[in-house]
Amino acid sequence: MTGMRPGFRLIVAGLLACTALAGTAQTHGNHSGHGGQAKAAKMSELGTGAAFDRDGKLWIAYKDGPYVAVRSSTDFGRSFGPGQHVNSAPEAVAADHDSRPKVATGRDGEIFITWTQPRPKPWTGFIRFARSTDGGKSFAEPLTVHANRDEITHRFDAIAVDRSGRIFVSWIDKRDVIAAEARKQPYAGAAIYYAVSADHGKSFQGDYKIADQSCECCRIAMSPTPDGNMLALWRHVFPPNARDHALAQLGADGTATPLQRATFDDWRIDACPHQGPGASVAPDGTLHMVWFNLREGKPTVSVGRWKDGKLQAQRPLDDPRAQHADIVALDNNEIAVAWKSFDGQQTRLSAMLSHDGGKTWQTRQVARTERDSDQPHVLQHAGRAYVLWRTEAEGFQVFPLGKEGA
Repeated sequence: MTGMRPGFRLIVAGLLACTALAGTAQTHGNHSGHGGQAKAAKMSELGTGAAFDRDGKLWIAYKDGPYVAVRSSTDFGRSFGPGQHVNSAPEAVAADHDSRPKVATGRDGEIFITWTQPRPKPWTGFIRFARSTDGGKSFAEPLTVHANRDEITHRFDAIAVDRSGRIFVSWIDKRDVIAAEARKQPYAGAAIYYAVSADHGKSFQGDYKIADQSCECCRIAMSPTPDGNMLALWRHVFPPNARDHALAQLGADGTATPLQRATFDDWRIDACPHQGPGASVAPDGTLHMVWFNLREGKPTVSVGRWKDGKLQAQRPLDDPRAQHADIVALDNNEIAVAWKSFDGQQTRLSAMLSHDGGKTWQTRQVARTERDSDQPHVLQHAGRAYVLWRTEAEGFQVFPLGKEGA
C-alpha cells in the first residue's frame, strides 16, 4: 500500500478469504480500494500490463484516474511516448496487482486491452475490453466481454491470443455461487469462465465455463500452445480445501478439456493468497510454470514443468522471500523467471535463467527500490526475455534478461 514498504509475511489459518496476501506486508484484500466497495486499507494502484507487438514496440497499460491509459516504447523500455486514454468515458478501473489492466497484441498490429471495472456492489465487477486496429493511434469504444450482466463478481481477467489470431479472455465468476446459495447448497470458491473473439475483438462469444471451485482472487495464467490451442492455469480449491492449481485446454468453440491437477502441495486454508500462477508453453509443448503455495509449512514460490500429463522437476526459487513470480519460455530452450522480495529494507527484483529447458538455473539480482512496487511481468520478443517492473519511485522500468541481460 502507498506509504508502507511491502514485506514478507506468513499467511495464517483463520484469515478471511481474500483479505490477506501471503508473502507481503501489503494487504491486497480484493474487496478494498474500489469505488463503492469495502474500505479495508488503501490499495496500491501501480498494477500495469505489458506486451510487445509484432514490430517490437512495447505497449504498457495502466490506470490513470478513471481511465485506462497506454504508452509505447520503441527502444525496449528505455523511454516511453505520451500516455493515451483507452476509454473515452470515465469509469472505475481496478489496478491492484493481480487485478490490473492487461495488454495483448494481434498478428496484424492490433492492440487489445482488458481490465476489470468495479461495480457499485461490494466485490463485483465487469470485464471490459477495448481494441485498436490502427497500431494504437485510436481505440474503439470499450465493450463488456461477458453476456451475463448481473452485478456479481466477474473479475481478475486474463487475455491471450492464439496462433490463429483468436482472442481468449478468461475471468473469475461467481454466478454459480449465487445459484448455489439460492438452492441452499454449499459452493467452494468461485468459477472460471472464458469468452472468445474470432473477429479481432469486434465481438465475443462465450460465457463458457472452464471449472467450478476456483480460488476467488488469484490471477489466471493463459498461454497459447504450439498446436494452436489455449492453455489456462489457475489456483483451484480441491476437496476438502486444498489451494493447489489446475490446468485445462480451452477450445475456441467453448469446449474445455477436463481440468487436471497441476500442483500437489496440498495447502489447506480457507483464504486466498492473491498470488496467481505464471505459465508459458514452450515450442515443444512443455508447460513451464511458477506458483506460490505453502509447502511443508513454509511459504514457497516453486518453478516446475508439466509434461506428458504430470508435474516434473518442481523446485523452489533461490529466494525464500520470493513473491509474485512470472515466467516465460523462449524458442531457444531458455526459460526466464522473475520475482520480487523484501529484505527488511528494500524490495529487490531478481531473476532465474535456464538455458537447458529448466534443468539447471542461474540466479541474478536485477534491481531494487525503497518504495512501493508492482509485480514484475516477464515478456518476450525475438527470442529474448525482458522484465517490466513499475515502482513508485523509479516509474516504468524494463530490464533485458538472458545471456546478455542486466
